[in-house]
Amino acid sequence: MSESYIDPYKYQHSYADELADLVTPIKPTVIYQPHLQVVNHALWEALGLPIQWQDNDTFMQQLFGSESLLTQHSVAQKYGGHQFGHWNPQLGDGRGLLLCEIVDNQGQRQDLHLKGAGPTPYSRHADGRAVLRSTIREYLASEALFHLGIPTSRALCLISSNEPVYREQQEKAAMLIRTAPSHLRFGHFEYFYHDREPGVAADIATPKLQQLMDYTLAHHFPQCVDCQNPHLAMLTQIIADTARLIAHWQVVGFNHGVMNTDNMSIHGITFDYGPYAFFDDFEPHYVCNKSDHQGRYRFSQQPSIGLWNLNALAQAFRPFVTTEDITDALDTFEPILVEHYHHLMLKRFGLTETTDTALAMMTLFMKLLQSPKRDYHISFRQLAGHLDWDSLTLLRNEYVDIGLFDEWLAAFKAEVALQKVDFTTLQSRISLANPHTVLRNHHAQAVIEAAEQGDFSLFHAYLEILKNPFDATTKIDRFAVPPSIGDKGIALSCSS
Repeated sequence: MSESYIDPYKYQHSYADELADLVTPIKPTVIYQPHLQVVNHALWEALGLPIQWQDNDTFMQQLFGSESLLTQHSVAQKYGGHQFGHWNPQLGDGRGLLLCEIVDNQGQRQDLHLKGAGPTPYSRHADGRAVLRSTIREYLASEALFHLGIPTSRALCLISSNEPVYREQQEKAAMLIRTAPSHLRFGHFEYFYHDREPGVAADIATPKLQQLMDYTLAHHFPQCVDCQNPHLAMLTQIIADTARLIAHWQVVGFNHGVMNTDNMSIHGITFDYGPYAFFDDFEPHYVCNKSDHQGRYRFSQQPSIGLWNLNALAQAFRPFVTTEDITDALDTFEPILVEHYHHLMLKRFGLTETTDTALAMMTLFMKLLQSPKRDYHISFRQLAGHLDWDSLTLLRNEYVDIGLFDEWLAAFKAEVALQKVDFTTLQSRISLANPHTVLRNHHAQAVIEAAEQGDFSLFHAYLEILKNPFDATTKIDRFAVPPSIGDKGIALSCSS
């Protein structure tokens, strides 16, 4: 078979075909002077996409051509969501389109979803475009989290353009194709649960909700189909995956910023990047979204908001699952999150056993980071690379509260001895568990400013560093520099 052969059966459209009543067919709107600016070659290869499509003109024909494999069945999805705690049924893909589903080289189904596709029936009079600034931020963040081992959607490619768009100021439009197991959000289920005729009981499934549930079970939770109650099994799995995801966020200091239910994936992946941030100094109550005036989505609140969102999702399961079973399923969220958080956090200290004394030691260290606030990522990284305990002791000069440091170090030594870990093994574990580089907002801003002037060299340099977060040998000096006092704790808008 010729290497240029393209298998049309690889590009599937199960969502568009099986849930035709829940979508709006629509083609992407051509963007002015589009250019295939960045390609995620590793992901492209894993998806088995044709190499020849990486030619700019060929790809644009696939994206905007009337009979292309990518867009011949592209659709905008309808959903609702709780935004800052308030129900909003007037949502949907306002600037995005589900292009198709593709079976990757491992036999797993992945959505190809285009952001910045132009207006849809759900755009609410907006232009349906994404800006270069936010597109770069999503590309960097999704790849940064992926290479940290945190579940996330991923960026396949970035398309730049010279089309002007207007937000707080004139900017350049851009497009992003991202991948995910699906783009089903909590808000999909909420919308089709609440979209019922007056007088219809809450424990009765509407036909569209039934369709959505059947589809989701068949395509995304087939392991639940033969369970005694498939819907309960699916809900339980979503709860567990969401708990583990948020535990990951809390360990690495990642603040999502907009945990509306329409930004929550049923797959337990990081989804819909907006004004996110990895905090710099350890600030439990950090708010990265300057539109979040009440701090609803502050860092410390993410676990409780995750549970709140799951409660909102669980309402849609009422026609299929008893109230008692829903309550029991939701009660598993906290213990799963806490267990996963403790496991991941203790790994940062080179420890594998979750003992009471280990947790007490961990608590002392977190207290140490707060008095006064210290750079979270540098503080953990400083634990790596020491030859012996005497060398590690020298870190006490970095801290204001020497007494608290000595108390922590004594507890740390005792726990290492209790778990029978030799110092060489300890240091190796710490080095492998603490990233040398995380995505910093001040570096991302520098990348954006260069790209807006047509220079993507800084983008590619930073991306390579983020793809190897535990490797100190790939360090570029400018990306190792922590933020100045003025650059710390930056809050961004939802358009970011």
